[in-house]
Amino acid sequence: MSATTPIVVLAGPTGSGKTALALDLARAIDAEIVGADSIQVYRGFDVGSAKPTAAELDGVTHHMLDVVDADEAIDAMRYAGLADAAIDAAATRGRPSIVVGGTGLWIRALVRGLVDLPAVDPDIRERLESEAREQGALALHARLVGVDPLAAARIHPNDALRIVRALEVLEQTGTPLGELRAKHALGSSRRPTLFLALEPPLDELTRRIDARVDAMIASGWVDEVRGLRGRWSDSVRALGSVGYREWVMHLRDGVSYDETVRAVKHTTRIYARRQRNWFRAEPGVDIRLTEDDTSQDAAYAATIDIVRRHVTR
Repeated sequence: MSATTPIVVLAGPTGSGKTALALDLARAIDAEIVGADSIQVYRGFDVGSAKPTAAELDGVTHHMLDVVDADEAIDAMRYAGLADAAIDAAATRGRPSIVVGGTGLWIRALVRGLVDLPAVDPDIRERLESEAREQGALALHARLVGVDPLAAARIHPNDALRIVRALEVLEQTGTPLGELRAKHALGSSRRPTLFLALEPPLDELTRRIDARVDAMIASGWVDEVRGLRGRWSDSVRALGSVGYREWVMHLRDGVSYDETVRAVKHTTRIYARRQRNWFRAEPGVDIRLTEDDTSQDAAYAATIDIVRRHVTR
């Protein structure tokens, strides 16, 4: 990686308008886009991830879409390596990169590198996984709340994999994972970075999410999930993501259509609030864009000018 290659990071919660703004910025400064979305990387997960279409891209190069199949593993480390390569390749073409997405840990890994954590201890891992099976993920999450509230606040109570890892790290190092990550977040960037975070008001974000879910359904989201289930097991991680898992329950377990729509909107709102809180707490954000900032012509032009000056310095 070239340590002098500047990047722009545009982050924010789902439904905040990141993709549209990133495309406008890319066209204004002749940049390439590098996605930071943990679902858009999967092939076939198009409608429910709000993956930009060819028509929306309209000539803008967008990396980190359709990178892996649903049964392939991708984590923050692999993402950061692939994104680094895309950024450097764009630089050889004389183009800056705009990193856009809402997966906070992936963005942090790209910008600051990964936390130095111990390797998995097979004995500890096996014991904790056994406890998770016997007691349930909720019980282990409750335990995590007591010993590592920072990590617990960022991990879904049903995410047994991440709960087990957090408890494992604490047992191995004697230091809570949340504390290790908080210290790491204060580290310096690996290359010059202009970090923009979108922070729409919660009431506006809720309205956008509800309208977007309706639009996704009209665009064939249910049929997409039906096709993905026909190809992959319900146990693949991507089908357990927000929105997709609710449609799986509708198709597999007979949860009613109306109840599923309500559940998708509800869980998406919760997820968006968690993303919003992550980026509000993230150190190193240079500019926080509110709804007024991105809708007023003067403020929008000023943002483009700031971005242009950053990538040409």
